[in-house]
Amino acid sequence: MTDTVLADLTTLRVGGPASTLLTASTTDELVEHARTAWADDDWLVVGGGSNLLVADAGFDGTVVLVRTRGVEAVPSSDGVTVRVAAGEPWDDFVAQTVAHGWTGLEALSGIPGTVGAAPVQNIGAYGVELADVLTRIEFLDASTGERAWVPASELALGYRSSTLKHGRRGVVLTVEFLLGTASDDGVPVRYAQLAGSLGVKLGARVAPATVRDEVLRLRASKGMVLDDGDHDTWSAGSFFTNPIISPAFAETLPADAPRWPAGDDVKLSAAWLIEHAGVHRGYAVAGSSASISTKHTLALTNRGGATAAQVAELARYVQVTVLNRFGVALVPEPVVVGDLLATH
Repeated sequence: MTDTVLADLTTLRVGGPASTLLTASTTDELVEHARTAWADDDWLVVGGGSNLLVADAGFDGTVVLVRTRGVEAVPSSDGVTVRVAAGEPWDDFVAQTVAHGWTGLEALSGIPGTVGAAPVQNIGAYGVELADVLTRIEFLDASTGERAWVPASELALGYRSSTLKHGRRGVVLTVEFLLGTASDDGVPVRYAQLAGSLGVKLGARVAPATVRDEVLRLRASKGMVLDDGDHDTWSAGSFFTNPIISPAFAETLPADAPRWPAGDDVKLSAAWLIEHAGVHRGYAVAGSSASISTKHTLALTNRGGATAAQVAELARYVQVTVLNRFGVALVPEPVVVGDLLATH
């Protein structure tokens, strides 16, 4: 085992030691380290660690820590093509786009993690998804060992989902975006809460810097902007995805349960389900240092000294409570390393 514990590399700040740790500071190093890791039965790629719940026993395999850097922009007739190294911190990159007058990502401000992890989850917030501006990724395929560019159209990007999350094994090396160019008008605001807090109508165009500032304020009010001094931010963000159910099942739920169209199905609010099942902000299992955030029902937090087992216990409690009350199974969003959320 190394001296590095995964708790030091994750925003939940839980998790035991890594058996082997390889740090990549260049893309070529990332390729080399990934191929070395694949010789091991178990391997794990870690960027910002913002979407990980790692068992207290740690990880008995090779961890590849992605710390690559680099942003390259190429103007085009359609806007600006931007290629970004996988290890760039996501919000630092978004700040750069706003500073340069590139539009399209400002509503995704404040999301923790790295650029390379963003396509895996198809991150989204305030009416914007990565899929809106992602053109392709440079990918190192674990099954072939080959390095190639993969178009976004081949990633099956959906709500918090992609082939990178479900089946396509490998490492994202570079991410390419097509962004808009400088404009004081910005892009249309697509989310009602954001429009309301900006004091504009839905669909209005607002300057990117103004949108970024307001999104950061909104996220901070929910404990969703990392802050060492705020235990509400010692989390993996939203711990559960919003459930997708059939229209027929949606009819069995209370009339005031929020719902939105999702293709032929219906998307529910996981936060509403948790709250209305009786699990309120600040709730903790007796004797545990893990609790629901005091600012946002959807975040499970480490109040200081929590273990992965305690976070998992709280997650299971939330799942069972919502299932018993509404018949809806909540699905965890973070990658879970170890036998933590299995039912016994």
